[in-house]
This record gives sequence, structure tokens and C-alpha cells, in this order.
Amino acid sequence: MLGPGLISRLVPWGFIFFAGTGWGLSFSLGKIVVEAGLAPVGITLFQAIISTVLRYIVSLLRGRSLKSIITNIRFVIVVALLATVIPGPILYRAADHLQAGVLAITIAFIPMITYGISIPIGFEKFDWNRVAGLVMGVIAILLISLPENSLPDRSAIPWILFAMISVLCYTTENIILAVQSAVTLGPIRLALGMNAVAVIILSPFVYWTDTFVWPSSSLTGIDLILIGLGVISVMAYTMFIHAVSRYGPVFASQTGYIVTLTGVLWGMVIFGESHSLWVWGALVAMMAGLALVKPAKVKEVGS
Repeated sequence: MLGPGLISRLVPWGFIFFAGTGWGLSFSLGKIVVEAGLAPVGITLFQAIISTVLRYIVSLLRGRSLKSIITNIRFVIVVALLATVIPGPILYRAADHLQAGVLAITIAFIPMITYGISIPIGFEKFDWNRVAGLVMGVIAILLISLPENSLPDRSAIPWILFAMISVLCYTTENIILAVQSAVTLGPIRLALGMNAVAVIILSPFVYWTDTFVWPSSSLTGIDLILIGLGVISVMAYTMFIHAVSRYGPVFASQTGYIVTLTGVLWGMVIFGESHSLWVWGALVAMMAGLALVKPAKVKEVGS
């Protein structure tokens, strides 16, 4: 029987485990809906709508003022572009051509690139351990892309590079958040604002291209997966932010390990994906890189 002390020690790990597992699952679910014929930009818009509605309800229930979103609207617009509008459709498009596990490994490169850019612009100090982590990330990408038998289909290589555009977007977002902290808004309101802006930006494009995505009244399996993607995004982000605010970003950053590992495992379970030794080597290198490139400071934010 679990005692209160043991339960209290397990709770923080529960937050990052469920957040990481949910995000890891999203790679496979995204692949399913794209392969079913749903448009990447339409999926991104639907996710933004779900996120906006659910976070708006949460903000109302918590009695939080939303005026700060308007006063920081330029900041919110930039974050929306870098966190949703640009990378979302790109990732879903790449998911149609890449194994879910490979995509999960690629996305794990974000903290490494962030650190690499942060050194020359003065946001981070040079540290041999963290530089070694950056090198491990580069090795991981090379192990996936260079060997002839690393991937089942060599035509997938350009799509890895295409997915890296999303990685660069998320990296730039991290840098901008370091310049103008989300503390003035709080992470929940920032997420609400950026998703609302994403809805406004994406809606005309989706209308003009006739790529709108919405669940049917009969709620098919694909419809449920589509809804699940939106709900998972909100729940995982909320759990992650709770872990950051309550247990600190250093502890919460370990979510990255879970995202990558479960992203690979979900791909194996759902799609029966099998990986070459090169890809497994890349996963090991990426895990080592994440261990070396970890937050150096603990900083709590508002909500």
C-alpha cells in the first residue's frame, strides 16, 4: 500500500509522465489524421480552436483578467506565428512522410539548437557539458540522415529537413520568450492569446483553400482522434506548466525525455514501426544530448 509520503514524491513525476506521454502520442495521432486525408493547415486550425475554447473557459473559471493579452498583442502575435501558425502545418505535412518515432527524435533537437543560438547572443554562458549535448544532437541527426540503410525510404530525408523548419520556429520562440518573459501574461493566458491569434490568422487561408477540418455528426474514429489531438495538447501543456510553476523548470524539462521515448514507442505500438540500428543509435545520442543540455536556471512564472 502506498503511503502519503511516497504518493507525494510520485505526484511530480506523474505530471511530467502524463504530459510527455500525451505529447509523444500526438506524433502518431497526427500521422493518422494526415494519412486519412485531412489537410495539415485545417488540423492546425481545429487544434487552435479547441485550445482557445478550453483555455478561455479555464481562465473564466479562475477569474483571470484577459486585458494583458491585448496590451501585449504584438508579443502574442509573434509567439502565435512561431508556436502554431508556421510549425503546425509543417509538422503535420512531414508526419505524412516520416515515421512517428523519427519525427519525435527530430523534435527533441529544439533545446539543443536553442542553447547553440543562445551562446553567441549572450543569453547563455559557454559550458562544455552543454556544448557536448549540442554535439550529441548533431550526431543524432547525422545517424538518421547519412547512412544508406538508416531509414526504410531514403526519400524521407528531405522531409526531415522540412520538419527542421518547425524546430527552428520553436527555437526562435524560446529565444523570444527569453527576451520578453511570459511572466507578464502568465503561461495559460499566453497560450490562450496565441491560439486565438492563430485562429484569426489561419481561418482566411483555410477558407480560401477549402481545407476546413471539423468532426462529423457521426463522430467517426478519425473525428475522435482529431478531437483527442486538441484535448491532449491542452491537458499536456497544462500539466507541464503546473510542473514548471510548482516543481521548477529544471525538473519539468525532463518531460523532453518522455516525449521522445514515448513518441518512438507509440509509433511502434500503433504503426508497427521498426527502426534500424542507426535510428536507435540516434535515439541514444539524443537522450544523452537532452541530459547534457538542460536548464541552468530555475525561474517560476505566473499563470
